[in-house]
Amino acid sequence: MPDATPSGPLTTKAPSKLKTFLRRLVSFVVLWTIVLTALFSGNRVVSDSVFLVIMVALAMMGLAEFYGLAARRELACFDRWGIFGGVLLMVGTFLNLTGQIGTSGSPARVNDFETSFLILFVLGLCLRQFFSRSNTAGMVAISTTLFGLMYVPWLLNFIQKINFFPHVQGHYYLLYFLLITKLSDTGAYVTGSLIGRHKMIPRISPGKTWEGFAGALVLSTLASLLFTQVFGAKMAGMNPFHAIILGLVLGIGAVVGDLIESLFKREAGVKDSGRFFPGIGGILDLLDSLLFNAPIMYLYLRHILTHPR
Repeated sequence: MPDATPSGPLTTKAPSKLKTFLRRLVSFVVLWTIVLTALFSGNRVVSDSVFLVIMVALAMMGLAEFYGLAARRELACFDRWGIFGGVLLMVGTFLNLTGQIGTSGSPARVNDFETSFLILFVLGLCLRQFFSRSNTAGMVAISTTLFGLMYVPWLLNFIQKINFFPHVQGHYYLLYFLLITKLSDTGAYVTGSLIGRHKMIPRISPGKTWEGFAGALVLSTLASLLFTQVFGAKMAGMNPFHAIILGLVLGIGAVVGDLIESLFKREAGVKDSGRFFPGIGGILDLLDSLLFNAPIMYLYLRHILTHPR
């Protein structure tokens, strides 16, 4: 019986959770160190190539995991079309941002491209359903496939938009965004493990506590202020006031993004989103807190820190 030996789970669960957290943290650091090293290398061809390859790989693996979660819930979807569309969206946005397909790379032009792509993608999914002889759940298949595209590559695209934002040194904003988001995760885990008592939403994520949430906000805000103090001169419009606001907002966004992925995993009945990294989990487990923070960082950069373009 589960309650016959209450000490058993308590003695084995904590070390395993700590080990998993540390492995994910190391994987995150290694992955984004490669990206940022390339970006700051000074060689435009190398930096752009490495950045694009890793972003496309993340989108493909993340989409494969998401559609795998959908399959466990027995939700129909066109997974191959979704992954193919995700690659096209990532590459198309990259080519627009770098001005390689006849656009200026301005935010408005890139947004127009993405809107046009999504319209065509939905039409393509409808045509795919027209020729499906076995799938009778067209609405479910189209909706699930489209949501996967929006959840992974479309949100990841905001990382590209931050990096290539015109007239600013986007690399520094990208580094800032990654550090603040991941330190928010770290603050939540450490504080929750040490003093966490009050559960946030136990039916979705039993490990999340309000104390951990507070720890996430404190660490993300302090880190934001410190980063701004060191690199603020290279970040247009950044000052201590914006550092506090962004630290709080990105801290909240990281926790919400983590909870959203936990919701998907809970419904699919799995602990990890995938098995790409034994002992760590999947790509979505590494990206969950970044996905919703990326558009927050981009919109703040575009509409508050810099003049609308």
